[in-house]
Amino acid sequence: MNEEARAQQDEPELLRDQVQQVLRHRVLVVGGLVAGLLAGSWFAFGSSPTYESSSEVLVRAATINPYATSGVSVDKQISISSERQMAGGNAVAARAAAKLGREPGDVGALQRHLQVTNPPNTLVLKFTYVGTTPKAAARGADAFAAAYLDYRQKQTAGTVNAMISGYKKQLNPLTKQRQDLLDQIDQLQDDTEKGTALAAQANLLSQITELTNDISELQALDTTPGYVTVTAEPATGAEGLGKPLLIGLGGVVGLALGLLGAWLRMVFDPAARSEDTVARALRAPVLGALPRVPEEPLLAAGHGDGKLAEQYRSVAFRLAYDRHFADRRRLLVVEPNGEGGTASAVAVNLTACFAETGMTALLVEADLRRPGLRQRLPEMTEIRPTWAGRDGLDGAPWPGGRPVTVDAGESGTFELVPGARVPHVARTLTSPATTRLIDQADALNTSVVVLAPPVLSYADALALVDRVDGVVVVCDPRTVSRTDLERIRELIEGAGGQVLGVVLHQGGRQRRSRRTPDAGRPARGVRPERPAPADLAAAPDSVTSGTR
Repeated sequence: MNEEARAQQDEPELLRDQVQQVLRHRVLVVGGLVAGLLAGSWFAFGSSPTYESSSEVLVRAATINPYATSGVSVDKQISISSERQMAGGNAVAARAAAKLGREPGDVGALQRHLQVTNPPNTLVLKFTYVGTTPKAAARGADAFAAAYLDYRQKQTAGTVNAMISGYKKQLNPLTKQRQDLLDQIDQLQDDTEKGTALAAQANLLSQITELTNDISELQALDTTPGYVTVTAEPATGAEGLGKPLLIGLGGVVGLALGLLGAWLRMVFDPAARSEDTVARALRAPVLGALPRVPEEPLLAAGHGDGKLAEQYRSVAFRLAYDRHFADRRRLLVVEPNGEGGTASAVAVNLTACFAETGMTALLVEADLRRPGLRQRLPEMTEIRPTWAGRDGLDGAPWPGGRPVTVDAGESGTFELVPGARVPHVARTLTSPATTRLIDQADALNTSVVVLAPPVLSYADALALVDRVDGVVVVCDPRTVSRTDLERIRELIEGAGGQVLGVVLHQGGRQRRSRRTPDAGRPARGVRPERPAPADLAAAPDSVTSGTR
């Protein structure tokens, strides 16, 4: 139950973190907003206004008596869907073009500006025409309504005339045959023959009467196709949403697209980006966030960058006095891939801050592949470190040799064990001499900071994890990926260590090398120090005699 309650409490935090990550992609959000505003402005000012006008026609069928109540209803004789198709067809459009004085080739353009609709449960056709001016829209709607009525009147009248002509063709032979039969009846003397002729004459008369009645009904038909019930009036305003609304709608759509793009960028962006993401990936708190860290000088105190120096002090004081870190006096400082060389600056300044608090601080440069701290730090040659020469450290190629006392300015001094190139790095880092060196932190009021190469580039840091009390990871959340941070945590925990915290920084365009171009080389005019033959002879014994 506690875990469920904790998860519910974390949901607003996760949502807030996601919103903050989305808003970090300001270029996409602002770009989408600007693009939407430009598109809305183009539609508002770049397109010409259009006007819409409508005319309505009541459709009726041809009938003798429109008020008759018996027989088939007139409404049943009309298929309104067919009438709507006819009204929007080419034949009606051609008649409308003639009424508007347009060329026959403009029929298609006129049809694109027309919309014919039918209100439900009515015999009304609504002709809606869109024009560039209010008068043009009204003229177009009226022209299409009149063209439809004319076309339907012509079609109905043509059908009636064709039927009358057909009936007359049937009537004329019957009339002639009856006349001939009447002449024969007048000449017959036999009553039997005369009765047969009269019966035939009555039959012909019945057919003639039926055809005559059909012709009379067709001639009496009212072929009026319908009536215009609503005449089109010029529109009082242009169609559309209006310029302000179009611009606002474009801005809203553009902002939505920009937020969508920023969200997709956040989802598919492998970089951690935020403090909360880094903390969740490493399962460790963020100890501090540094501003942009310059490569030189390494020591921030006393060089005018008070903000940077205070950030280092806050991280060091938290590690020294926080109850979660107070007993962790062996620290290993690493970075993921050496993206900016900031780990060396963090290690140096943390050691200086420990010295400022009154501790005996020792900085061990365990980067035996690209050493270079000694050339970048001010050395006090007249002071001999108190720990030098203890426990047989001078007998090992590294960390034996001449130690260095670093002048940290107003922070005091601390001791540095500079790195050196060795034939077998892993065996050297796991040697008893290295273990005894790091164990200097067991002394009262003493802290040891170990600087190792990038943990994802070399396995050197993992060889030191079980010799320290915790690991401090230094990274730029904008360049390191979440998967890399998770892998670092798994590697450190798998090696028996623990990530104490993270120090974030906003790295600029710094050189990827953690040393100056001449780092690892002796200064001009100074002969390089070489290990004595005795030291080299003792190296195999020292690195194979066991580990902590």
